[in-house]
Amino acid sequence: MKKPVLVIMAAGMGSRYGGLKQIDPIDSDGHIIIDFSIYDAVRAGFEKVIFIIKRENEQIFRETIGKRAEGLMEVAYVFQELENIPDGFTVPEGRIKPWGTGHAVLSCIDILNGPFAVINADDYYGPEAFKMIYDYLTTHEDDSRYRYTMVGYRLGNTLTENGHVSRGVCTVDSKGYLTGICERTYIVMTPDGAAYSEDDGQTLIPISPDERVSMNMWGFSASFMAELKKQFSDFLTNEMPKNPLKAEYFLPSVVSSLLADNKATVQVLHSNDKWYGVTYKEDKATVVAAIAALKQRGIYQM
Repeated sequence: MKKPVLVIMAAGMGSRYGGLKQIDPIDSDGHIIIDFSIYDAVRAGFEKVIFIIKRENEQIFRETIGKRAEGLMEVAYVFQELENIPDGFTVPEGRIKPWGTGHAVLSCIDILNGPFAVINADDYYGPEAFKMIYDYLTTHEDDSRYRYTMVGYRLGNTLTENGHVSRGVCTVDSKGYLTGICERTYIVMTPDGAAYSEDDGQTLIPISPDERVSMNMWGFSASFMAELKKQFSDFLTNEMPKNPLKAEYFLPSVVSSLLADNKATVQVLHSNDKWYGVTYKEDKATVVAAIAALKQRGIYQM
C-alpha cells in the first residue's frame, strides 16, 4: 500500500486579506494556521504534501509557506486554473469564480496516484484528526466498493460567537458510515444554543450542538480521482449551464453521488478537538488565544 499524501486546498488562501503578504500570524513566532496543520500531519505520519495554489501566488507561497514545509516533508505544487477543463468545453464569457473544491482536487490528477487526505488551508483541525485519518488510510483499501473516510466534528466545537456560518450536517448510520450531508448555510449561536435558519436568519430552528459536521477533511483512495474527472464533465454538461458564472463543483456532491449509487462507503471518524478558523475578523483573537494555550500545554513545540 502506498503511503498517504496530504493535499491542502490553498488556491483561495489570502483572498479575504487581499493577498498572502497580508495574512496575519497567529502566534509570536510568525506561524499561520497552515503551519500547525503541517506540523500535525508530520506527527501523524504524512511524508508528502501537495499544495493547490493559484499560479500567480506561486513565488510568494513558496517563500512564505512552502519553504517552511520543505524542512519537514516532501512538497509538491499544482495550480487550480479556470481554463483547466476537459476538451470540448469552454469557460463561459465573464466567468471569474473558480470551479470549486472538486475541481481543486482534480488539479492533482497527474501527480496523485495513491491514498490521500484533503483539507482546507485556513482551518485548524487539531492533532487527533490527522492521526485518525492517517491510520484509516493506511489500514483500508477499496474492495467491492470504494472505502473513503471523513473527520466529523461536534457542531458546538465549530461555531463562532461573531456571526453565522455554513456547515455540512452529517447523518450517520449505526455502523458509523455517512449516509448524507445536509448543507446548512446559516447556523448561529444564540443565548439559547445553536440554531439554523432557512430564511437568512429571520426564523431560527434549534439544532443540537452534538450534531456531527464536515469541515472538509476527507480521506480517499486513488479511485476518487477517476470519479472526480468523470463527474466534472457531467457537471459542466448538466449543472454549469444553469448558472454559468457561479456554479461550483464541490467535493461533497461527488461523494453524495457515489453513496447514492452504492459505489462507496464513507467512515465517519469522530474528533473531539475544537476546530478553529477566522470566518470573521473578530475570530482572530480567539484563535490566537487558543494556539497560545495549546503551546503552553506542550501540544506544539514550534
